[in-house]
Amino acid sequence: MINDLTPLQIVSELDKYIIGQDNAKKAVAIALRNRIRRKKLPPELIDEVTPKNIIMIGPTGVGKTEIARRLSKLANAPFVKVEATKYTEVGYVGRDVESIIRDLTEVSIQLVRKEWANKVKDKAKKLVEDRIINYLFPIVDKKKEQKTGLFNDSSYNEIAKKEYSISILEKKDEREERFEKTRKKFREKLEKGELENRIIGIEIEENIQPTVEIFSNTGIEGMGLNFRDILSRMFPQKKKKQKVTVAEARKILMYSETQRLIDMDEVIRTAINKAENLGIVFIDEIDKIARQEKSYGPDVSRGGVQRDILPIIEGSTVMTKYGVVKTDHILFIAAGAFTTSKPSDLIPELQGRFPIRVELNNLSKEDLSRILTEPRNSLIKQYVSLLSTEGLEVKFTDKAINEIAEIAFLVNEQTENIGARRLYTVLEKLLEDISFNAPDFKSKNITIDKKYVNKKLQNIVKSEDLSRYIL
Repeated sequence: MINDLTPLQIVSELDKYIIGQDNAKKAVAIALRNRIRRKKLPPELIDEVTPKNIIMIGPTGVGKTEIARRLSKLANAPFVKVEATKYTEVGYVGRDVESIIRDLTEVSIQLVRKEWANKVKDKAKKLVEDRIINYLFPIVDKKKEQKTGLFNDSSYNEIAKKEYSISILEKKDEREERFEKTRKKFREKLEKGELENRIIGIEIEENIQPTVEIFSNTGIEGMGLNFRDILSRMFPQKKKKQKVTVAEARKILMYSETQRLIDMDEVIRTAINKAENLGIVFIDEIDKIARQEKSYGPDVSRGGVQRDILPIIEGSTVMTKYGVVKTDHILFIAAGAFTTSKPSDLIPELQGRFPIRVELNNLSKEDLSRILTEPRNSLIKQYVSLLSTEGLEVKFTDKAINEIAEIAFLVNEQTENIGARRLYTVLEKLLEDISFNAPDFKSKNITIDKKYVNKKLQNIVKSEDLSRYIL
């Protein structure tokens, strides 16, 4: 459980995916732990303690985004990554900054909906089986009144009437008993998976929504109304019959039954609470909206956007289609390379809202070598797994891994420094021929050694022009 994790343990979990950058990991671990501490405070103090937002300063490809993403997964918290350059000042065409919170709320809704789906999974599974049984062996409701001259005759004695009714009931009981036995057999076959390929006709809702154009500066989501729900109530969805296999029907019906069992009111309440208290917003490229001394023309995507972001980070209320969301306790993590600008170029009020600043280091050869093998989702593991689907067993020697890291580091120095992302370009070029010919290889065991790496890449590395275009 996240509540039991100490800052040291949080850093240890992040170490499984991110190499180096200890200062940044330490800062986010403290921020996450402070959220856990805040929950334990008395009610009068809970609202007073606000998160200490973080600004990460470092070149591209050193792990800024990955740290924030892994932190959100660890905390099972709603997380959105946005680029500051996408937003414009209010009044201009483009996305307004409040849509960040609407996106976060949407992510939170999906997160809680998934949790609910897991809770009701067993109940939904049983309901799906019942529906499939009904499609396989439908219940026929025949209400036929048997009118005979026998009972119209008032002279006919009551004893005869009674005896006739008893005989009808006995026949009905026999029919019902046979009917239940047959349904039981179908259920047993269904549970054993013997009916998966049988074709059945099921009723599904047509996913057709009436089209209504709405003109608004802030968009439909900014109007605080869920028009899809309103329109679905005004125009009930039609049902259509479709013939599918039992296996396909199970998937279709499982989704519809799960949605019926989910209490959306409770989902919305939980999701808003989760977004407000656990939400993490990662604002990338914040250095691109920093003011610079020599800037001309309107600052639609710079100072104006900073002024619009400020209230959200300070704490305000944003109207979403699910209700009002307060931003006071959302954790904001900003990041930027700050190569042509510096954090002090941000407006002073915004700087004050990011009290924690951490600088991420450039990646060394040793770091690149470790990134290739140590993380749980390391690149070497990814490529080996991909090629194993073709029946190839690819192995990398230690010297080959060191040489790949050396080349990536060298190209980063000679051209643009794109950090660990350079490893993608190097490995793709290195394994290009193997990936292309993988289905036709006769030998299924391939070893990548230093000699092979040099043969494939050395000429490209020597030529700076080739390095720029190929790596």
